[in-house]
Amino acid sequence: MSVAETPRRAVAAGDWIMRNHIWVFLALTVAVFSFASPYFLTVNNLGNLLTQGAFIGILAVGMTLVILNGEIDLSVGATLALSCALAIGLQTSIGTWPAVIAALLAGAGLGLLNGLVVALSGMHSFVVTLGALIGIRGLVFVYTGENALMVEDFAYTEIAEVYLGPLSLTALVFFGLAAAFQWLLTNTRHGRETYAVGDNVAAAHDAGINVKRHKIVNFTICGTMAAVAGILLSMRLGTAEPNAGRIWELWTIIAVVLGGTRLSGGYGSLWMTVGGVLTLAVLRNGLRLLNTPNYVELMVMGGVLLLALALDRALLTREGAR
Repeated sequence: MSVAETPRRAVAAGDWIMRNHIWVFLALTVAVFSFASPYFLTVNNLGNLLTQGAFIGILAVGMTLVILNGEIDLSVGATLALSCALAIGLQTSIGTWPAVIAALLAGAGLGLLNGLVVALSGMHSFVVTLGALIGIRGLVFVYTGENALMVEDFAYTEIAEVYLGPLSLTALVFFGLAAAFQWLLTNTRHGRETYAVGDNVAAAHDAGINVKRHKIVNFTICGTMAAVAGILLSMRLGTAEPNAGRIWELWTIIAVVLGGTRLSGGYGSLWMTVGGVLTLAVLRNGLRLLNTPNYVELMVMGGVLLLALALDRALLTREGAR
């Protein structure tokens, strides 16, 4: 290798690391916790890690589509809680599977409502979904009577005990949804136009893209993913608490941004979001194995988010300099 090629190779390596930073970070965190705790790499712990992370992961699938559009949805945690409550609370009156369908439709309907308000009113999605978060959470408390709802049909909870090797049903659903929507983003017109809308709304509109329709569809998908996560959580726990999913919207946003999806929209992928979800799950699991206080965990997560934003800014700066 010539002397002239050395700087070019170094720059190429730096670009690769920045574009794939999440996988480098994931490998480092796995290595650190493998040495720090003898229980980290056990089959049971890794299975639990994937299951716990999959709930945030399913939320992150929908959130990625919304953020790619240049929007945000703060109501996913509350929507999850409502769907979880409906999936259990309606079983005694309409039956198990009709209750599950009703919970799924409720999540989709709330996502559709968010999308309609954002697209038709012109209000910022942060404000719209913050209001939705408060309203939906209040609705959950009203529906549950501020008490936990318990499953009476124990066959319902047995569904969550389905495993494929170390992978639980929840983890399998997460990876399946991530793969399906990654295919949608890369192989369909809707996916390509989702990137276009997030990259430049005015240009997308001038190109004939129905910007409002795209936002409505992606918010609806996001609400549906929150409902799926809520239904799976109800199966897993056999109970629905009014505080279920509290601040999960923040963990979801951290996972998506950590994976490299830009909050401004137009750049990212579900493949990288999976990396962000796994990294977040490893960090939270590893810190708990080390009996780290909750406030330290929050500080670490805040630092991770700032690191992700700094890397995103660095990548934007580097691309702008070219």
